[in-house]
Amino acid sequence: MTAWLILILLVAATVGLLWALGVRGALLQLAGAALMLGSAGYGLQGRPSLPGSPGKSAAASQAFPLTAARRAFFGDFSRTEHWLIMSESMASRGKTGDAVNVLRSAVREHPRDPQLWIGLGNALVDHARGLTPPAELAYAQAAEVAPGHPAAAFFLGLAKARSGERQAALAIWRQVLANAPADASWRPLVEDAIRAFSATPAPPR
Repeated sequence: MTAWLILILLVAATVGLLWALGVRGALLQLAGAALMLGSAGYGLQGRPSLPGSPGKSAAASQAFPLTAARRAFFGDFSRTEHWLIMSESMASRGKTGDAVNVLRSAVREHPRDPQLWIGLGNALVDHARGLTPPAELAYAQAAEVAPGHPAAAFFLGLAKARSGERQAALAIWRQVLANAPADASWRPLVEDAIRAFSATPAPPR
């Protein structure tokens, strides 16, 4: 019962925080819908009495550090790099909620920057220790503002791998490779991801 109360309080606190940060109108409604969808899924499939299990997410993050992977697609420097550095620094110190909030502010200021949307998706996955509807929405927004760019698909796949959905991740990455130029600088990263997770034993059910 306590777990459900905490879930309700977290949803209410998140909506309140979004309101305080100036999120209004359709965007607030979309965020609320995503939170409700996530809560409904948890209510149907979640087991709040079980302890958390961050192992899959941590293992995938160690195999493919997010900062290095991001720079493989976008380069070492960009006009919004400072937002990502701040967020990733906070996440590395365990302040995953603050990391999310930094990038929520960033995407409000730079809504057409796909790297920031991907960073927000990654931060949300870190914070929840798995892929959630708000994180999927962030990756989808990155794909929308940069159609054809492979980064959003790659990081969506990595989020699925970090959430234990290895086969779904492999399917996404193979499609990315199928569409990739032979001389793409980021191609080895995707190939390495496929090799690493193809060789990893399936997690126990």
